[in-house]
Amino acid sequence: MRILVANDGFGDAGGVQRYLDACIGGLVARGHAVAMLHRDPIGAPARVSPLIASLPQFSVATHGLEGALASARAWQPDICYSHNMDRLAVDRGLLELAPVLKFMHGYLGTCVSGLKRHALPRACPCDRTFGPACALLFLPRRCGRLSVRTLVSQYSWASEQRDLFGAYAAIVVASDHMRDEYVRNGVAAHRVIVNALFPTCAPQAAPAPAPPREAAPTIAFLARMTPLKGGDVLIRAVSQASRALGYAIALTMIGDGPARAEWEALARRLDVACTFTGWLDDEARFEAVRRADLVAVPSTWPEPFGLTGLEAAAHGVPAIAFDVGGVRQWLRPGVNGVLVEAHPPSATAFAGGLADALRDRARLAAMRPRALEVAREMSVARHLDRLETLFERCAVRPAMAAGG
Repeated sequence: MRILVANDGFGDAGGVQRYLDACIGGLVARGHAVAMLHRDPIGAPARVSPLIASLPQFSVATHGLEGALASARAWQPDICYSHNMDRLAVDRGLLELAPVLKFMHGYLGTCVSGLKRHALPRACPCDRTFGPACALLFLPRRCGRLSVRTLVSQYSWASEQRDLFGAYAAIVVASDHMRDEYVRNGVAAHRVIVNALFPTCAPQAAPAPAPPREAAPTIAFLARMTPLKGGDVLIRAVSQASRALGYAIALTMIGDGPARAEWEALARRLDVACTFTGWLDDEARFEAVRRADLVAVPSTWPEPFGLTGLEAAAHGVPAIAFDVGGVRQWLRPGVNGVLVEAHPPSATAFAGGLADALRDRARLAAMRPRALEVAREMSVARHLDRLETLFERCAVRPAMAAGG
């Protein structure tokens, strides 16, 4: 099959690019012809994997929208597999080439800001359907930037994306939560397909050894440091759990971002034994994860999936996370981690979950091989099997009419 993959960028940092690298590599290995259409200019090969660099590439920035689409049309794709695309004219153009399968990595077209989260009066996930009331709540509930211009721009874009829902051959999401989100926002249930993600790092042959019980328990956090990811909630929770247990919990914060300085100051003020490492390469990052008792996913927005926890499981390390968004797709309480139910998410609730888990480190150690089993079960091979079936189905059926 000839598969045209579309994404706004290429060679970017982040989960979508890691997903595309693994997915495209698997599709090519299975004998499919793959090409890429992207918004960005064609850059230096050092920015992308050798495989991606070797594929036919159609760049909107280099050739213009019509030129890129014309080149893609000449390539004659059987199916278009579209991902993040801030220029929706690209998706409209793709719809004229072949059936378009759209992977919704986030709340595109179902939320003004895409964050699906109120910041006031307390940070909490939002379960509203998209509509005019969202515009009224955007500024007072701090659903995004405190800017009328941003509100108007983002509401218009989300409305435009929503109008395209019915034109896609199908919409793919990573979790049951996201399927429910798109069904609630008007997409017919049979047109929203769940295809759970997979760890983009290969699962280890055996789980990492549990940390010595005589050593201080360690919690690892790895993410871009923004308010959505709940690093401040985690630091407060570690402080409270340390007091409840009567000994210090060590916290390793891996990553960087706009909230880092604020979180560092908070850790100092609360006297939390916290190390901020900045971004680490894969080897160093996962070595830090393997040394932890738990990986924390304290997100205060509804994660569409929460890949960090599954990638920790690929090293045999269980996770602790708020029960938000699509986290239940991979976190099985008592099997590969601890689920904290709190609405809205709070440091006190997370602290209680941490303290309960760390009182029985032997139980956490017993989760390590089970975490690895879950990561092996949620494999790239299974993801590609489901994707190929969907490609075959959509390539021979025309995109359904709008509103379907």
